[in-house]
Parts: sequence; structure tokens; C-alpha cells
Amino acid sequence: MRRFHVYSLLIGMVFSTMILSCTGGNRQQYDSPTSGEIRIGVDDSYLLMMAAQLDMFHYFYKNAKVDTLVDAEANIINLFLQDSIEVMVVGRDLTPEQLQNLRDQTYNARSTHIAVDAVAFVLNKQNKHKNFYYDQIRDIFSGKITSWNQIDPKLGLGNLRIIFDKNGSSNINYFKDKFNLQDFPATFNTAISNQDVINYVENNIHAIGIVSVNWISDPADSISHNFLTRVQTAGISGFEGSNKPGEPFYQPYPYYIHDRSYPFTRDVYIIDRQTYSGLGHGLSAFIAGEKGQTIILQSGMVPAALPVRIVQFKQ
Repeated sequence: MRRFHVYSLLIGMVFSTMILSCTGGNRQQYDSPTSGEIRIGVDDSYLLMMAAQLDMFHYFYKNAKVDTLVDAEANIINLFLQDSIEVMVVGRDLTPEQLQNLRDQTYNARSTHIAVDAVAFVLNKQNKHKNFYYDQIRDIFSGKITSWNQIDPKLGLGNLRIIFDKNGSSNINYFKDKFNLQDFPATFNTAISNQDVINYVENNIHAIGIVSVNWISDPADSISHNFLTRVQTAGISGFEGSNKPGEPFYQPYPYYIHDRSYPFTRDVYIIDRQTYSGLGHGLSAFIAGEKGQTIILQSGMVPAALPVRIVQFKQ
């Protein structure tokens, strides 16, 4: 009987140790930088880019398995802070308050800058209006401009309809921060995904869609290439007050994202909270390395660690 109690006690201690080691800052290490299994959160804006990254990562590291949870940025960050996921790819760094939240849990999050992204404005192919002044975009977001007649009466397109991907997305959060907004005007509507934004714009000439440039810029990706043939991107003048005739308009091309001539850019990070050198660290290093940065360049964004050059052809 006593032997039975000893065995029961030992078994209980083993299970207790396992439970404790899988929670909080003392999480047990079950993976390495190139093997094991992990689940990461990905903001929907970067779904296509990360799909290409993980295809390549899994090709090189056969013993690694990275599952993805794709959702709006706000939801991904909340899950990260709650320890439901250990790694995330989002279009902003953590705030000081969020970092302190993690430190209170005995975590130190590591942010790796991997890319510079642009928020693109997409238009129906039949829309003859190709460019916007920066001030026009600002006034659309503030509600001062609600009709195409205020932009160009000759178009005859009626009321504006601005389409975002989803509530809590990085695109919504970006412009709330950019223009110091609490809410958007009645002209703004949310879809379900970036695909739905592009589908809506394709079928509605009065619509303006807002998506990450990643969704419309990778000719090697069948989804991105397909979308690019169905809509057009608008050019934007470079800064507030650049609203005079003859002002240049910039497309969300890599060079103009790189030198910030295109005004609506943001930094992209992969952030992990692993307390050991695990698969999250390995994935971060891969994306920040040469192969991962090349994929980012191909996706239409600007890699954080590789130079971007522009080639001009003389006519």
C-alpha cells in the first residue's frame, strides 16, 4: 500500500511539473529553431506574404511545422498578450503598455522589423479618376468629402463608398492613428476580408477599397496577380498641403515605399515571446535573413534588410 502511495506521489509530481512548465514564463521547450511545432498569429494583411514564407521555411526545415491563425490585427495582438499564441506578424510594434503587460507575466517580447508595407487605395477599372491629393484622402476620412462630385463633378459617380477588410484590422487602426480618429464617417463600410474588398471594388465603380499592397503586388502569386488584373491602384500626392496642379502622385511601388514618397506606409514586425531559443526564434531569423527578405521584396513590400533599387529606361 505504501509503495502505491509513493508511486502516486511521484506521478503527481511529474504531472504537476509538466503543467507548471507549460504555463507562464517557464514554458517547457518542445521545439528548436528548426524543428517542432508552433502556432503563430498573422494579420490578414500579410496572409499571402506569410504563406510564401512558410512554404519556403518548411521546404528547408522538414521537421518544423508552423500553423497559422489569420485574423484582424486587434484580435491577434489580444491573443498574443493572453499567451494563446507565442508569435505574431503584425503591422505595428507593441506599445509600452503592452510590453509592460508581458513583463508582468515574466516575458520579454522580441520584435524583429521585417518589412515596410504600404496601404493601397484600389479603384474600379472603369473609374477615370486615377489620383488623389493627400488632403483629399484626409478629408474623406474626416467626413468632409462624401461624394465624388466634391472630387471631380465630371465623373458623375455619386456618393463615395469606402471599403475596409474587417473591424479591428491593421488598415482601420492605421488610419485611426494617422488622422487621430475615433470613428469613421457613414461612407465607410467593412467587408469580411481583403478578397471581399477587391471583389466589391471590381463590381462597384463608385467604391474605393483599402488593402495592404501585399494583396495586389506579387506577380508570382496567383491570387495577388489575379486581383491586380481586376482593379487599379490610385496614386497619392506626397504630403499634407501637396494639392497644387503639377504635384507628383506616387503609386505604392517598392521604391516609393522605401523613400516614403508614398505617404501611407507602416513597418511590419514578427514578434515572439518565447523564453528559449525555439521555433519562433528560428522563423524570425529566417524571415529577417536573405531568403525571407527576398520573398518580402517579391510580395510588393520593402524588405527591412535588403537594398531596393529603381531601374530607369531611356526612351
